[in-house]
Amino acid sequence: MLFLIENIFSKDYLTNHSDLVLFTVIVLVVAFILSWILRAALSRYIHFSSEKLNIDPTRLKFMRNAIPLLIFFLALLVIIYSIPSLKTVSLSLFAGAGVLAVVLGFASQEAFSNIISGIFIVIFKPFRVHDRVQIGKDYSGIIEDITLRHTVIRSYKNERIFIPNSVINKETLINSTYKDNLICNFLDLNIAFDSDINKATEIIQAVAVNHPQMLDNRSDAEIAAGSHPVDVLVIGFSEYATRLRAYVWSKDPGSGYVMLSDLRKSIKARFDSEGIEIPSVYKYVVNKKS
Repeated sequence: MLFLIENIFSKDYLTNHSDLVLFTVIVLVVAFILSWILRAALSRYIHFSSEKLNIDPTRLKFMRNAIPLLIFFLALLVIIYSIPSLKTVSLSLFAGAGVLAVVLGFASQEAFSNIISGIFIVIFKPFRVHDRVQIGKDYSGIIEDITLRHTVIRSYKNERIFIPNSVINKETLINSTYKDNLICNFLDLNIAFDSDINKATEIIQAVAVNHPQMLDNRSDAEIAAGSHPVDVLVIGFSEYATRLRAYVWSKDPGSGYVMLSDLRKSIKARFDSEGIEIPSVYKYVVNKKS
């Protein structure tokens, strides 16, 4: 078998079978051009369908990434079965490939695992392209692409995180946009023990409902019962403060993040003007020592 391989790639063989060499080059060039055309066409369709038709691009992007592999695999089969010598070598390899199959199986186990995991992701859709996700405790951002090997996440710092598909399937995943984009934002605030909790609650609610990004997510029953659009609860006590939490809804995580920043500034200003103290650890330590 080694003799056959050496013979095929020898200078004399290539010179005497220039037509086969030319055929191989043509097949590879055609495969490359076809792959480029199909990827380009599918990329245009993905862009058009996502913006104009509002179609989920997840499966289309996965297909686009799988196209080169499929085309070049078919091109390799065409080359092997069109050249008698290569066909003989391939049949010999398959005939005596017991040990080789085991070695290649272990070597490609991770690659196949990523491909199968990618297919499962596309079929069962725990997330889609453009979803906001958190994977495990370390990675969060927006799904940008799903390839045969890995998933690409754009972090909130605009970095690209490449995570193998098999790793994602083993991790706990939080998807903020799985059913809808609505999100309940937690606004945590500390007030001093001697501050008026009811007054602080009224200030927080008044500031929150006036923010343009605040979303009234009450049910009809809650509206009829007269519940406030923004719930404020006492969630605990620290050594130096009463801990309050406001539950403020927004249309998506991005607008919610901006809204929380605005609310903190506005509530701090109202607290200062109306005598609600936000305690500091430094002041608490000084008073305790004295």
